[in-house]
Amino acid sequence: MPIVACVQLNASSDVEKNLRRTEALVERAARAGAELVATPEATTFLGPHDRKVAIAEPIEGPTNARLARLAARLGITLLVGSVAEACDERRAYNTSVLFGPKGERLATYRKLHLFDVDIDGGVRFLESDRTAAGTDVVVADTSIGKLGLSICFDVRFPELYRALADRGAEILAVPSAFTLMTGKDHWHVLLRARAIETQCWLLAPAQWGAHDDQGLRRSYGHSLIVDPWGVVVAECGDGEGICLAEIDREKMLSVRRQIPMAANRRLATQERER
Repeated sequence: MPIVACVQLNASSDVEKNLRRTEALVERAARAGAELVATPEATTFLGPHDRKVAIAEPIEGPTNARLARLAARLGITLLVGSVAEACDERRAYNTSVLFGPKGERLATYRKLHLFDVDIDGGVRFLESDRTAAGTDVVVADTSIGKLGLSICFDVRFPELYRALADRGAEILAVPSAFTLMTGKDHWHVLLRARAIETQCWLLAPAQWGAHDDQGLRRSYGHSLIVDPWGVVVAECGDGEGICLAEIDREKMLSVRRQIPMAANRRLATQERER
């Protein structure tokens, strides 16, 4: 069975430092046998949003070229959880990039749901102020199955994951920089719910710890791999590192046979008949 890995990072506003640390952890996962390695949201930059716009590159830019070479050198499928993709002079896209084992770009996904919140206790964030939202639902073919792409705050919107499953997704990716305050209560339950309701494997590589963005962010960590029954089969604790698990496609098919949710759906059928 193929092995997958989630990378857990403590990224900063130092792009070169982030890239070196990412390369080291991805290499470690590849040495452990991972065929697909996923990194968190904001892999290459986690800092003030005005600087994010300033360092944003086109999708064919040098940072993505470097990550493509990493995938090719290791012969793996590499999901870069997100990078800052150039949009306009005021905003960047928050974009996942999927590279194949020859360094080819298999897919890109621009984050649909932006993190605009004001939570009692100190979490106030307006991602849409400097980030443009995407518009597309993206499922990509990989050597281990069809991969449905999403990013962090997307996980609160189950309709996206239903759409990914309807397009054939067998594995869901949720690269994240989930805040400590919300993560301690919501992270595990949301991810397990998305796996259960879609009957997919789920990979959630995450940022961890305090970042150098003027004290605005502290990430929860706890990168997870969840099976289609909703069981957490691998998890990182505190600190940078990796977690790994085997992906058993037959387990997904078995869960879908036991609880045939697609055949039993009512609302979707009614909507199609109207």
